Amino acid sequence: MSASLLRTLWYAPFVASLSLVSLVHAEDWPQWRGPDRDGISSETGLLKEWPSEGPKLVWQLNDLGDGYGAVSVADGTIFMVVNEGLDDELVKAIDVDSKQVLWETRIGKVGNPDQRPSYPAARSTPTADGEMVYALGSDGDLACLKAKSGEVVWRKNVREEFDGKPGTWAYSESPLIDGDKVVVTPGGEKAGIVALDKKTGETIWKADVSKMGAAAYASIMPASAEGKKQYVAFMGNGLVGVSAEDGKFLWSYDHTKGIANMPTPVVAGDVVYSGGSRAGGGAVKLLLKEDGVVAEEIYFDPKLPTAIGGSVKVDGYLYGCSNSTIICADFTTGEIKWQERISAASSILYADGRLYLHAEDGKVMMVAASPEAYHEISCFTLPNQPEGTGKEWAYPALANGKLYVRQHGSLWCYEVK
Repeated sequence: MSASLLRTLWYAPFVASLSLVSLVHAEDWPQWRGPDRDGISSETGLLKEWPSEGPKLVWQLNDLGDGYGAVSVADGTIFMVVNEGLDDELVKAIDVDSKQVLWETRIGKVGNPDQRPSYPAARSTPTADGEMVYALGSDGDLACLKAKSGEVVWRKNVREEFDGKPGTWAYSESPLIDGDKVVVTPGGEKAGIVALDKKTGETIWKADVSKMGAAAYASIMPASAEGKKQYVAFMGNGLVGVSAEDGKFLWSYDHTKGIANMPTPVVAGDVVYSGGSRAGGGAVKLLLKEDGVVAEEIYFDPKLPTAIGGSVKVDGYLYGCSNSTIICADFTTGEIKWQERISAASSILYADGRLYLHAEDGKVMMVAASPEAYHEISCFTLPNQPEGTGKEWAYPALANGKLYVRQHGSLWCYEVK
């Protein structure tokens, strides 16, 4: 056998393994709606379909504490906000592999416990940022914790500090970390949106957007208009943009204002989509003019996605729910390409050509991300669900080939790679 042939045979498995690695990509899910807060995962090599009973269940944990928020996953640790009764709201850290609770830290109590209709519970998702984790409790307690130990670095209450005013169902926002800033929406008259130094908690700026009313239930998003960086918040009276540099008011848009502004806006370059409950969905284009930034409406349609589970933009198309109907629409024009009745409104993420849906009735679905037609690929029901916990509103999370689905105190981990 020739030396060259021997070399070829020796290298072949190595080259093949490199080729396989290049086809498979994994990543953490370190904050609300993933790496870029948009519900999009760049993971590849995922299962193309699931068995009727669902993908392999790695584990199920129970009795973790109540709450509607999703989980975040970073460096092998799961972070979540839970409540135990109405007096204690905590951040918990769980090891992905051992399933052990590593630590739990109380950050406050449940906000607006007398709300009607009554859904008092923890609501937000922690944001992991290097050695720190940031969380906003439903009563307005904003905390910076050490990721390894849960030790409090700093904490302040945005109701007290900024005269904050949440909506009926308390604070639901998940903090945005942008460079050295942590940005949240207290909903105060003189401090509707605030930027704090993420290391110390000291105030950098306060945005006076009093006409936008109280905080709503969506999380703030970064955006840009012709190079001008800004933050976009969906507040009680509609959508608003402020300068990322100093919090200066830039623009507002109220056509999508609903009775409850819940879905986080979808930002694509200088276009922002929002949808308000019982109002409708619409998109604006942010234009930089002589007198400042103008939000010019591109389209509005009461049939477009507005459900609590949010929307994702994939290859120029918007996917999301309005009540129990899933919709695909052209993101540029708002034209509905298809709509299909499903079992219940669903929260949504996208990965590797597929939409992953967690329905309010406990079903988990895989749907093709195609504007041609609705195509359900797989569907299963979460096993051993807790009784009497109502609708399932927690968004799914995807990290390093594992799908995480939460319903209050229960958390399921599935192998989907």
